[in-house]
Amino acid sequence: MNGFLPISKQDMADRGWYYCDFLLVTGDAYVDHPSFGTAIISRVLEDAGYKVAILSQPDFHDERDFVAMGRPRYAVLINGGNIDSMVAHYTAAKKRRSDDAYTPGGKAGKRPDRAVTVYSMLARRAFPDTPIYLGGIEASLRRFAHYDYWADRVMPSILESTGADGLMFGMSEHSVVEMANNLKHGKKGAEACVGVRGTAYMAHDADGIENAVECPSYEDVCADKADYARSVKLQYDEQDAVRGKALLQRHGKRVLIQNPPARPLTTEEMDHVYALPYMRTYHPSYEALGGVPAIQEVQFSIIHNRGCFGACNFCALAFHQGRYIQ
Repeated sequence: MNGFLPISKQDMADRGWYYCDFLLVTGDAYVDHPSFGTAIISRVLEDAGYKVAILSQPDFHDERDFVAMGRPRYAVLINGGNIDSMVAHYTAAKKRRSDDAYTPGGKAGKRPDRAVTVYSMLARRAFPDTPIYLGGIEASLRRFAHYDYWADRVMPSILESTGADGLMFGMSEHSVVEMANNLKHGKKGAEACVGVRGTAYMAHDADGIENAVECPSYEDVCADKADYARSVKLQYDEQDAVRGKALLQRHGKRVLIQNPPARPLTTEEMDHVYALPYMRTYHPSYEALGGVPAIQEVQFSIIHNRGCFGACNFCALAFHQGRYIQ
């Protein structure tokens, strides 16, 4: 048995597992290195005592790969990969890319367009009664009604379009463990996100949410560019772990509720996260396929900070990791 987390039923059997607590689905190849969000979240959950299996780049034409390791005990966790799947597939000129650094051998086409949405639908077909939670850059940046460059229109929250139970935005080490503990203690679906900083979910009303700031609704931001601008400004204003408030945005008869951002990690917490037992390379099953090119830039890197106060228009970092330096 190698030190990677299970990627198959046989790997689970080798560990003496009859089930996993969480099935973590990703649009990237499985690289167990802390420059990859899948590696961090899976190891943080493992460190908290949970059994995590990895499903990387599943066949997206049907749900067979999703059911191969059995139904997870608590939830399916889904991310599109280290970068948005549409950015991975298309240039700024909307030309199809010929390669993908996060895929074995650099091969293109191993993940679908809008991977988080496609994986969510397949997971729901595979496990109709199992909660689904989204994370990573693709979900994090689409948590509110947003302008989509490729579709050239305003699209609803990814929670609305996928039907997922909840979403973790930003850096989610605290959020995912708190949410996992809620599931362990019997909370279900969106209920597991209530009160958990760094998460968002859809609800029928905002009862019990205090001191919240309401953004213009999905319908309003679709109809009026000024309302869209006001909505984005409010989202950035509250992207502050110290003073940020909960945010609301109505989508028809339902409302998106975003809890305040997660607290930043302390130096000691960050050291602990990056000292977890990563293999610091790609899964050996990819060796015959040429390895995973994306590891080459980061394999020997040392992460020393997160966040950026710049909030540049072309960059997602402030909206994802926050404007404070950790």
